[in-house]
Amino acid sequence: MTGFEYKVVPAPIRGLKAKGVKGTPARFANALQTVMNDLGAEGWEYQRTDTLPVEERQGLTGKSTSFQNMLVFRRVLNAPVEDTAEVAALIEDQSEVLDEPEPIEEPQVEDAPVEDIAASTEGAVAESPQDPEQVAAQDRVSATLKAPFAFPWNNRAANKAGKDTGDTDNNIPAE
Repeated sequence: MTGFEYKVVPAPIRGLKAKGVKGTPARFANALQTVMNDLGAEGWEYQRTDTLPVEERQGLTGKSTSFQNMLVFRRVLNAPVEDTAEVAALIEDQSEVLDEPEPIEEPQVEDAPVEDIAASTEGAVAESPQDPEQVAAQDRVSATLKAPFAFPWNNRAANKAGKDTGDTDNNIPAE
């Protein structure tokens, strides 16, 4: 079984000066060639170039997205022959286990009428003593939910109508 190891490096941004290399495109090609030859000497094979988005910080709280060019290289991993045999043995063992599924036992459930279950839970709730603080908290919540609610802009419209009749509210500033 052949495996690969990958290495991703940023593509050069600026050209590399060399003797006899003139102009921006030639210097950039020289920089790219140098990176590829250095990694090739280490056994890395060039695969492709990817352009990927990167989110960068801008100032204290800002973020901006830029794109980076990445060079992707790979090389073959030399797996020992012993490891390959062990992996093949594990795969064979797993296939035998999957052929024989184990039966699943389902729990026994008694068939009880729904009314009996509801009656038994109502009695349990009624018998349990409630904490006076819980009762007070439930009363406050139910009172809040039942209270009428008016949006503030509805009050302003009513006040504008009241100005026509001479009724004014000093707490709300005039618009």
